[in-house]
Amino acid sequence: MAPSHVLKCCQKVLAWVPVAFIALVVAWSYYAYVVELCVFVYLVVFHLSFVMFVWSYWKTIFTSPASPSNEFCLSKADKEQYEKEERPESQQEILRRAAKDLPIYTTTASRAIRYCDRCQLIKPDRCHHCSACDICVLKMDHHCPWVNNCVGFSNYKFFLLFLMYSLLYCLFVAATVLQYFIKFWTLCHRKAAESCPKNELPHTHAKFHVLFLFFVAAMFFISILSLFSYHCWLVGKNRSTIETFRAPTFRNGPDKNGFSLGCSKNLREVFGDEKKYWLLPIFTSLGDGCNFPTRLVIMDPEQLTVSSQSEPAKSSGGSQSFPTRPLSESQNRLLASDSQWVESGPEEENVKSGAKKHIIVSLES
Repeated sequence: MAPSHVLKCCQKVLAWVPVAFIALVVAWSYYAYVVELCVFVYLVVFHLSFVMFVWSYWKTIFTSPASPSNEFCLSKADKEQYEKEERPESQQEILRRAAKDLPIYTTTASRAIRYCDRCQLIKPDRCHHCSACDICVLKMDHHCPWVNNCVGFSNYKFFLLFLMYSLLYCLFVAATVLQYFIKFWTLCHRKAAESCPKNELPHTHAKFHVLFLFFVAAMFFISILSLFSYHCWLVGKNRSTIETFRAPTFRNGPDKNGFSLGCSKNLREVFGDEKKYWLLPIFTSLGDGCNFPTRLVIMDPEQLTVSSQSEPAKSSGGSQSFPTRPLSESQNRLLASDSQWVESGPEEENVKSGAKKHIIVSLES
């Protein structure tokens, strides 16, 4: 027990190394820019970007990942019965019964209820278990070692702002230091030509800080730019990093666009309705993290007709592994005012004859 406890403590301490590294780099960049390269005109913009960057970084690190609410946990009786059962079919039957009133629309690839044995709860849509944090995280995107935290529903906006402000911070520092960087590697001004040798600085201490500051700022800017661009694309598509590599499975199969409501609504889902708060690292995301508006993406009317005719045969062959409910039950302000659920005419007869109801959401982009 003792060696295991010591190992866990060491892992927790080592997990803060990347955060400490970033903190030291930021502190040094502040010293190098403000003390060694003090230009009053630049200081106002520098401190504004610096404060917003540090604020966003702090919120990303210390905002606890949101976990599923108690309604997704199995009752004591169901939990005992689930643990006693050895057959997966019986276990799934228990989970189906427990999940029939829950707002879940996704399953595993094998059409089973998504259940976490570690946390002993039914996973809400877009929820995943983080092995590093050892908890289920709502709308989990990834575990980031640079913030020593999971990026998910509770802090995804903060993470995006952290990337944006760090990008602006690095760009501003690199742009304003560039002229001094060039001077350090060119001839000095003619007035100082006699006292200043070629390609040399009067103060080698300042030369080191300014030169290194430019290289660090440029390096971080290039690396962060690709990451920020990628996450902007994810927000526009309403996907997480996990969903990009493994599309969520709905009743009709895997659908990478199942949660996409159009670029405008996808943006509002992360940043909220109040645009004045978008650039501030305060929580304004819509929803509760457990329930997300969804839609069925039908490629063409012919596929809809074929699938509606074939589904009664499939459903008669075996029980469905996932509780079916109308997608309109998904509660969210994004769909409260302008969403429509319409049944197409030709398919209505198929629905009456016993096929499953196909619902199409008309969403304004």
